[in-house]
Amino acid sequence: TQVKSAVESANKMANWVLSVFSDRSRNTMLTLFKSIVRSRLEYSCPVWNPTLTSDIQRLESPQRAFTRQISGCKGLSYWERLKNLDLTSIQRRRERYIIIQVWKILKGIAPNDLQLKSYEHIRLGTRCFVPPLPKKAPSYAQSLFDKSFAVTGPKLWNILQLQFSRKNSGPG
Repeated sequence: TQVKSAVESANKMANWVLSVFSDRSRNTMLTLFKSIVRSRLEYSCPVWNPTLTSDIQRLESPQRAFTRQISGCKGLSYWERLKNLDLTSIQRRRERYIIIQVWKILKGIAPNDLQLKSYEHIRLGTRCFVPPLPKKAPSYAQSLFDKSFAVTGPKLWNILQLQFSRKNSGPG
Protein backbone atom coordinates (compact mmCIF):
# COMPACT_ATOMS: atom_id res chain seq x y z
CA THR A 1 0.00 0.00 0.00
CA GLN A 2 0.98 3.64 -0.34
CA VAL A 3 1.16 4.11 3.43
CA LYS A 4 3.46 1.13 3.91
CA SER A 5 5.72 2.27 1.07
CA ALA A 6 5.93 5.85 2.38
CA VAL A 7 6.68 4.72 5.93
CA GLU A 8 9.36 2.25 4.80
CA SER A 9 11.03 4.93 2.67
CA ALA A 10 10.91 7.51 5.50
CA ASN A 11 12.26 5.01 8.04
CA LYS A 12 15.08 4.06 5.70
CA MET A 13 16.10 7.70 5.28
CA ALA A 14 15.71 8.43 9.01
CA ASN A 15 17.94 5.49 9.88
CA TRP A 16 20.50 6.66 7.34
CA VAL A 17 20.48 10.20 8.80
CA LEU A 18 20.83 8.87 12.35
CA SER A 19 23.71 6.59 11.36
CA VAL A 20 25.65 9.21 9.37
CA PHE A 21 25.18 12.30 11.53
CA SER A 22 26.26 12.16 15.17
CA ASP A 23 25.10 15.71 15.96
CA ARG A 24 21.68 15.50 17.62
CA SER A 25 21.18 19.25 18.05
CA ARG A 26 17.77 20.70 17.33
CA ASN A 27 18.75 22.74 14.25
CA THR A 28 20.76 19.98 12.58
CA MET A 29 18.18 17.27 13.19
CA LEU A 30 15.21 19.40 12.16
CA THR A 31 16.93 20.49 8.96
CA LEU A 32 17.75 16.88 8.07
CA PHE A 33 14.29 15.65 9.00
CA LYS A 34 12.44 18.33 7.06
CA SER A 35 14.59 18.03 3.95
CA ILE A 36 15.22 14.29 3.73
CA VAL A 37 12.73 12.30 5.80
CA ARG A 38 9.42 14.18 5.91
CA SER A 39 9.21 14.58 2.14
CA ARG A 40 8.93 10.78 1.88
CA LEU A 41 5.78 10.87 4.00
CA GLU A 42 4.16 13.76 2.16
CA TYR A 43 4.68 12.98 -1.52
CA SER A 44 1.28 13.33 -3.28
CA CYS A 45 -0.50 13.12 0.07
CA PRO A 46 -3.67 14.99 -0.99
CA VAL A 47 -4.28 12.24 -3.53
CA TRP A 48 -3.89 9.24 -1.23
CA ASN A 49 -4.93 10.86 2.06
CA PRO A 50 -5.43 7.94 4.49
CA THR A 51 -8.43 7.91 6.80
CA LEU A 52 -7.90 4.75 8.85
CA THR A 53 -6.56 5.51 12.32
CA SER A 54 -4.00 2.71 11.98
CA ASP A 55 -2.67 4.22 8.72
CA ILE A 56 -2.49 7.71 10.22
CA GLN A 57 -0.59 6.38 13.25
CA ARG A 58 1.72 4.41 10.97
CA LEU A 59 2.48 7.60 9.00
CA GLU A 60 3.22 9.49 12.22
CA SER A 61 5.63 6.78 13.44
CA PRO A 62 8.78 7.93 11.56
CA GLN A 63 8.35 11.48 12.89
CA ARG A 64 7.55 10.10 16.33
CA ALA A 65 10.74 8.00 16.38
CA PHE A 66 12.97 10.65 14.81
CA THR A 67 11.97 13.44 17.20
CA ARG A 68 12.82 11.15 20.14
CA GLN A 69 16.47 11.30 19.02
CA ILE A 70 16.76 15.10 19.15
CA SER A 71 18.65 16.63 22.07
CA GLY A 72 16.31 17.93 24.75
CA CYS A 73 13.36 15.81 23.63
CA LYS A 74 13.98 12.58 25.51
CA GLY A 75 11.27 11.91 28.07
CA LEU A 76 8.73 14.17 26.37
CA SER A 77 5.51 12.84 24.87
CA TYR A 78 5.11 13.01 21.10
CA TRP A 79 2.82 16.03 21.32
CA GLU A 80 5.18 17.80 23.74
CA ARG A 81 8.07 17.14 21.34
CA LEU A 82 6.08 18.59 18.43
CA LYS A 83 5.28 21.71 20.44
CA ASN A 84 8.87 22.02 21.68
CA LEU A 85 10.26 21.65 18.12
CA ASP A 86 7.57 23.84 16.55
CA LEU A 87 6.40 21.00 14.30
CA THR A 88 2.93 19.87 13.36
CA SER A 89 1.72 16.32 12.99
CA ILE A 90 1.93 14.66 9.58
CA GLN A 91 -1.89 14.48 9.60
CA ARG A 92 -2.24 18.26 10.05
CA ARG A 93 0.29 18.87 7.27
CA ARG A 94 -1.72 16.62 4.93
CA GLU A 95 -4.88 18.56 5.76
CA ARG A 96 -3.01 21.79 5.03
CA TYR A 97 -1.93 20.47 1.62
CA ILE A 98 -5.51 19.50 0.82
CA ILE A 99 -6.73 23.00 1.70
CA ILE A 100 -3.98 24.55 -0.43
CA GLN A 101 -4.95 22.31 -3.35
CA VAL A 102 -8.61 23.35 -3.02
CA TRP A 103 -7.51 27.01 -2.98
CA LYS A 104 -5.48 26.44 -6.16
CA ILE A 105 -8.48 24.81 -7.84
CA LEU A 106 -10.81 27.64 -6.82
CA LYS A 107 -8.34 30.27 -8.04
CA GLY A 108 -7.88 28.47 -11.38
CA ILE A 109 -4.21 27.71 -10.71
CA ALA A 110 -4.75 23.94 -10.73
CA PRO A 111 -7.10 22.01 -13.02
CA ASN A 112 -10.59 21.41 -11.66
CA ASP A 113 -10.90 17.79 -12.79
CA LEU A 114 -13.36 17.05 -9.99
CA GLN A 115 -15.61 19.97 -10.96
CA LEU A 116 -15.47 21.53 -7.49
CA LYS A 117 -17.96 24.36 -7.24
CA SER A 118 -17.89 27.35 -4.94
CA TYR A 119 -20.11 30.27 -4.03
CA GLU A 120 -19.72 33.51 -2.12
CA HIS A 121 -21.39 33.78 1.27
CA ILE A 122 -21.98 37.29 2.59
CA ARG A 123 -20.57 36.47 6.02
CA LEU A 124 -18.38 33.41 5.50
CA GLY A 125 -16.63 34.23 2.23
CA THR A 126 -15.93 31.63 -0.42
CA ARG A 127 -17.59 28.30 0.35
CA CYS A 128 -17.35 25.00 -1.49
CA PHE A 129 -20.24 22.76 -2.33
CA VAL A 130 -19.82 19.30 -0.85
CA PRO A 131 -21.08 16.96 -3.58
CA PRO A 132 -23.79 14.46 -2.64
CA LEU A 133 -23.45 10.77 -3.31
CA PRO A 134 -25.78 9.66 -6.10
CA LYS A 135 -28.93 8.11 -4.61
CA LYS A 136 -28.53 4.89 -6.60
CA ALA A 137 -25.06 4.22 -5.16
CA PRO A 138 -24.68 1.15 -2.92
CA SER A 139 -24.40 1.82 0.83
CA TYR A 140 -20.74 0.69 1.05
CA ALA A 141 -19.86 3.45 -1.42
CA GLN A 142 -20.83 6.14 1.12
CA SER A 143 -17.74 5.51 3.24
CA LEU A 144 -15.42 5.56 0.23
CA PHE A 145 -17.11 8.66 -1.14
CA ASP A 146 -16.84 10.52 2.19
CA LYS A 147 -13.09 9.86 2.26
CA SER A 148 -12.47 11.10 -1.29
CA PHE A 149 -10.70 14.38 -2.08
CA ALA A 150 -13.90 15.69 -3.70
CA VAL A 151 -15.59 15.55 -0.28
CA THR A 152 -12.76 16.04 2.25
CA GLY A 153 -11.29 18.99 0.33
CA PRO A 154 -14.47 21.11 0.38
CA LYS A 155 -15.24 20.11 3.99
CA LEU A 156 -11.78 21.17 5.19
CA TRP A 157 -12.02 24.36 3.12
CA ASN A 158 -15.39 25.25 4.64
CA ILE A 159 -14.16 24.58 8.18
CA LEU A 160 -11.11 26.76 7.59
CA GLN A 161 -13.23 29.56 6.17
CA LEU A 162 -15.61 29.36 9.13
CA GLN A 163 -12.72 29.54 11.64
CA PHE A 164 -11.07 32.35 9.69
CA SER A 165 -14.34 34.26 9.53
CA ARG A 166 -14.92 33.90 13.28
CA LYS A 167 -11.36 34.90 14.10
CA ASN A 168 -11.58 38.07 12.00
CA SER A 169 -15.13 39.09 12.86
CA GLY A 170 -14.05 41.18 15.83
CA PRO A 171 -15.11 40.95 19.47
CA GLY A 172 -18.14 39.01 20.50
